[in-house]
Amino acid sequence: MNKTQIFPAAALISISALAIAGCSTPQTPAIPDVITVQTKEQNVISVNSSEAVKVVPDMAQIRFGISTQAEDAKACQEKNSEDLNRVIQFLKDSGFSDTSIQVSNYGMNPIYDYSSGRTPVGYETQATIVVSDITIDQAAVLLGDCVDRGINNIDSVSYLSSKYEECYQEALTQAIDAARQKAQVMAEAGGCTLGSVVRIQEYSSSQAARYDNTSFTARSLNNGVMAADMVMEPGQLSIEAQISVDFSIQ
Repeated sequence: MNKTQIFPAAALISISALAIAGCSTPQTPAIPDVITVQTKEQNVISVNSSEAVKVVPDMAQIRFGISTQAEDAKACQEKNSEDLNRVIQFLKDSGFSDTSIQVSNYGMNPIYDYSSGRTPVGYETQATIVVSDITIDQAAVLLGDCVDRGINNIDSVSYLSSKYEECYQEALTQAIDAARQKAQVMAEAGGCTLGSVVRIQEYSSSQAARYDNTSFTARSLNNGVMAADMVMEPGQLSIEAQISVDFSIQ
């Protein structure tokens, strides 16, 4: 059985009106399927740039330690504290302030004889001293003097520059100049005219990473090895600036 659809009169009038409107000349511009809005901020060239400035370090930071072994735990701790206090007092007498001396990683561990079933045969106490604000000229001599007073392990020597801020600002300036040159080449290749800077973002690392340049690590000093005989060759530090720059284009 065929079904007959009955439309209300109002619906027929609406359909007819739409048909007539579709055949007539439109009074307003047609609306496109996709609308793209362009702003000044979108008309940009983004460039990443990094530049480095070399500088000869003039300061150092030394991380060294005292390791003591004894059969008795108390005797081991007392001997380590005695050596530690002797070194700290020497550093203060040499003109280093409390803020330039840091004691860390202080601890004690048993020493086992595994051949007899993990039997403790003694104890070992360690203490680490970090000394900063050392001039390059006094670094090697300081190591030798500290060894004479009980230091028997050198963890690291890190070189620093007191002119870091000045060199970093120079690296930033060079990085921005390099970014502009890159953007200019890209704009010309794309048939655009390079405009002004609309955004700059700086990518920076921690201060320790900026400064440090370790010369050697984890070196134990035997009785026959004197730290004063070590040659300190700081070389150069590379102070780098990394940025991202957006330039307007026309």
